[in-house]
Amino acid sequence: MTGASAPEFQATAWLNASGPVSLAGLRGKVVALYAFQMLCPSCVSHGIPQAKQIQKTFARDEVEVLGLHTVFEHHAAMGRTALQAFIHEYRIDFPVGIDQPSERGPVPLTMERYQLRGTPTLLLFDRHGVLRHTMLGVVPDMQAGSLIARLVAETLAQPHCDDGPCRI
Repeated sequence: MTGASAPEFQATAWLNASGPVSLAGLRGKVVALYAFQMLCPSCVSHGIPQAKQIQKTFARDEVEVLGLHTVFEHHAAMGRTALQAFIHEYRIDFPVGIDQPSERGPVPLTMERYQLRGTPTLLLFDRHGVLRHTMLGVVPDMQAGSLIARLVAETLAQPHCDDGPCRI
């Protein structure tokens, strides 16, 4: 899916947002989205802190940081009320979507649509809404920062790179 126009997120709600969040509504910005679960140790120790650092490092008019709570296990323990408490306790102030559960199985719809294999997963979208990078697990800070800086340096006039990864 990397390098193609990305589908919209399928979220039942967005917390820390005035309304629904969409890739179309974020055109012109680089989007860094962390797919996470609040009971995922690597999400808590690395993913959420890195998302917060990305938000502090890059200008808000250039990079939008989002979270997507994508629960594929322990569903009963990770509902909306628990997520709201988690967001409060960890002082998360960027928008967090709640991935829509699937009727077909434990994997929620956006996680399935993006073929995510677990959490944490960092997804980076360019200014056109094209998914450019999908990284599962602990991503070194320097690597994440470098990839985001490259996407920020690109202009809106550059091609979508639909035939594969774009190069500067």
